[in-house]
Amino acid sequence: MAEAASDLFGYPRYWAECFGTAPFLPTSRQEMDALGWDSCDVIIVTGDAYVDHPSFGMAVIGRLLEAQGFRVGVIAQPDWRSKDAFGTLGQPNLYFGVAAGNMDSMVNRYTADRKRRNDDAYSPDGEAGKRPDRAVIVYSQRCREAFPSTPIVIGSIEASLRRLAHYDYWNDDIRRSILIDSQADLLLFGNAERAIVSLTHRMSHGEPIDSIRDLRGTAFILDQLPADVTIEDESELPEDRAAPVRLLGASAGESGVDAVRPAQIDRTEPPIGLSRTTERVRTVAAAKRTEFGAGAPLFDQVIQLPAFEQVVAEPKLYALASRTLHRETNPMNARALVQAHGNRWVWLNPPPLPLTTPEIDGVFELPFQRVPHPVYGNAKIPAYEMIRFSVNIMRGCFGGCSFCSITEHEGRLIQSRSEDSILREIEQIRDKTPGFTGVISDLGGPTANMWRLACKSKTIESNCRRLSCVYPGICKNLNTDQTPLIGLYRKARALPGIKKVLIASGLRYDLAVETPEYVEELVSHHVGGYLKIAPEHTESGPLSKMMKPGIGTYDRFKAMFDEATQKSGKEQYLIPYFIAGHPGTTDEDMLNLALWLKSHGFRADQVQNFYPTPMATATAMYYSASDPLHRVSRDADPVAIVRHASQRRLHKAFLRYHDPENWPMLRRALRRMGRLDLIGNTKQHLVPRTQFSGPPGRGRPFLTQHQGLPKVPNRPSGRRRK
Repeated sequence: MAEAASDLFGYPRYWAECFGTAPFLPTSRQEMDALGWDSCDVIIVTGDAYVDHPSFGMAVIGRLLEAQGFRVGVIAQPDWRSKDAFGTLGQPNLYFGVAAGNMDSMVNRYTADRKRRNDDAYSPDGEAGKRPDRAVIVYSQRCREAFPSTPIVIGSIEASLRRLAHYDYWNDDIRRSILIDSQADLLLFGNAERAIVSLTHRMSHGEPIDSIRDLRGTAFILDQLPADVTIEDESELPEDRAAPVRLLGASAGESGVDAVRPAQIDRTEPPIGLSRTTERVRTVAAAKRTEFGAGAPLFDQVIQLPAFEQVVAEPKLYALASRTLHRETNPMNARALVQAHGNRWVWLNPPPLPLTTPEIDGVFELPFQRVPHPVYGNAKIPAYEMIRFSVNIMRGCFGGCSFCSITEHEGRLIQSRSEDSILREIEQIRDKTPGFTGVISDLGGPTANMWRLACKSKTIESNCRRLSCVYPGICKNLNTDQTPLIGLYRKARALPGIKKVLIASGLRYDLAVETPEYVEELVSHHVGGYLKIAPEHTESGPLSKMMKPGIGTYDRFKAMFDEATQKSGKEQYLIPYFIAGHPGTTDEDMLNLALWLKSHGFRADQVQNFYPTPMATATAMYYSASDPLHRVSRDADPVAIVRHASQRRLHKAFLRYHDPENWPMLRRALRRMGRLDLIGNTKQHLVPRTQFSGPPGRGRPFLTQHQGLPKVPNRPSGRRRK
């Protein structure tokens, strides 16, 4: 589907632009009064503290709507135990925008072992407990209680990754689409600038929210399917079908709908979005669609996924749904998706078209204050402290790692800012950000070195359905030249007042080795003692399920890193990250990884266990024991799953083979595996025969051999690095 997108900043401004730009988006009636506002057009409810910075979603959406002329208020981390806090700014004229924040609220609060975290990086002074579990659902319910007639639009990564039936690790079951549980009117997924701007303008011209059904990057609930669409049935395992493809016909009898899907499909009803509107509103809506360039009124090619009840009853159907979903993520060719939930349907429009470089520049150059709202006083917000001297240069990732949520949320097409815009932001940090000492802490994004990388052919890119451009090998059609990034680095560190520019984002080392000059530039000028990369494992079994390159690529990069480090005359270390317990991992795989770590002198400080997050391909593997990276069938070989707590602890113990607390567990496992040769008190052994306690010392050859070697630092909780 190749329609052109409307210019993000090309809409006629709403009349409220006369109020000008707010110093901070108001969070109280007093601030609204100071701005001369009698009401807000849009109120954003968020689970994060309000930081007016382009790294915080509520600030981006709020400032973008402000630039369109709308009055936007923010209710940050409200007390969700009653509706009172949700009425502090009054009733919004258009809608509530509800978000959990920059993280899924469950990932934010619980570890991979389902234990509560003691802090929250997005709260003042890191205080935990400032947001509820499943924040989007709870906030939506309270907004509805406060103002029953006001539309509710949900977004953020929590809504984005839960837009369809999804496995929930914390309940260990399948949950319905968050649209059903939140009872929201519309869901916006991904980076939602295009959808939110078009939606807000159309609603401001009187178009009811339940008639707006043509926006990319949106999902909504239907009682009936429309009559004028072709639906391809992908709701059954291939070998169960009478024919390779079923098209839903003009009657329920031709649809192949069984007992677990809506019992009856009435195709005599008006097209979606029109059943509850008057003829006058239909006419106005059509006119506004033309005026605002929203494209065709419907996406007329739809894929039917296995229903909620089906994926609950048959895990392999969940894997099939995941495979189908991930093959429909290229906005240039993706089709709409539909999934039954009881007698209703969740309709998912194709993903949003990526922002152009001028558009993404415009978003990042909105008038952010770049500091937390003054209401927090001297409190420190850890997430802000981490990024306040960093610059995001791009969005998206074409790596396709199966355990990662970046691609599902931001897409596979890289959206790059211009060099000039990036340099202007560095100067703004230098001139305006309190406490700046001349060091830019990061110049990156979801992946450090994908800036300006794209397919060499727009035609191929528009038709491609590959899940990754770099696995199982780098696509021959991918431009991997990172010399423009070298030029950006040089210009950035040459700016007056800039002492150093560090690269802290996840580095895709299999791409880096394609441009040796980039590796030399990076290592010589932009490493702050340690460079962290993520091979994730050493063994082919788990790596094939992660969609990560083999350890040989790491060895190649390490050789280049060591050579460049030696040339620069610096003492620098390469720190690899690894995951324990990923689908496809056996005990033998973890043993081999432990032996690799020991042979290379690495001692992991803390380790990351696999965390099944909603919508990730690896999560589908975890739930179904099937491999959605390949054709899903009943007779396919099962995927090894590390599900039980005892085995998850063992796999973490292999990564921390040097910790005396893990030795009894490892000795038992090694005996069971027939590897008594690895138990002993020499450097050839993995664990000692005798249990020691206390710090390393004389007579402890196993531990003393590691002295002076680098530790593997902690991986940030709840975040994936490439």
